[in-house]
Amino acid sequence: MRKIFLIPQIADVTHATYLCLMPKLLRIFFWGLMISFLGSLPLGTLNVAAMQIGIQESIAHAMYFSFGSLLVEMFYVRLSLVGIDWVRKQEKLMKAMEWITLLIIIALAVGSFIAATKDSGAAKNIMLQNNMHRFLLGMFMCAINPVQIPFWFGWSTVLFSKKILEPKPRYYNIYIIGIGLGTLAGNAVFIFGGKWLVQRISNSQAYLNWVIGGIFAITAIIQAIKMIRHKDAVHKFTHAEE
Repeated sequence: MRKIFLIPQIADVTHATYLCLMPKLLRIFFWGLMISFLGSLPLGTLNVAAMQIGIQESIAHAMYFSFGSLLVEMFYVRLSLVGIDWVRKQEKLMKAMEWITLLIIIALAVGSFIAATKDSGAAKNIMLQNNMHRFLLGMFMCAINPVQIPFWFGWSTVLFSKKILEPKPRYYNIYIIGIGLGTLAGNAVFIFGGKWLVQRISNSQAYLNWVIGGIFAITAIIQAIKMIRHKDAVHKFTHAEE
């Protein structure tokens, strides 16, 4: 008889616990969503590249690119939550990734300037003239960009200190889902916004290529200066004792 009455009691306790957790899980979901969305709005390599793909190829290709990049970003967040000590020790690897990222940004800038000088004004960036699936391209470009690890480690530390995020698998999972959706929403602003501008402004692709090239060039210069002066995010992250 005890067993018969024990089952519904356990079910009631589990249900009550779940209801208590719901507000906390929703809060960490929206924190991840908001931080990721707002963090995706400043001009950067990935969102500008997604916009360029959406303009020069198609919305579908740009979304594939975004899905690939956000998948790797979610992996990096998870890694920063559970393996941060190991990550900090990989200074040489992260520095090499940072240099590769810088070279790709420079190549994207040069490619955009070359495309802008073409007579048609709608020439394609030479860096995007490849047969790599855009999902894989997004994964690759995000994977070699180690700046995301310090960014998310910093924000996660803040959320831990505020007792918003807790070291539990269900918290990590809902946090990462929010981050993924926030990145997707941020990229969508650039993808659909860029497409809208092209459709509204005559000869806009040529102008946009100049603007995009300028954004990549400025980004490369700033990153190079920070790397040379050891003021970049990766150096600060791997030399936290300083």
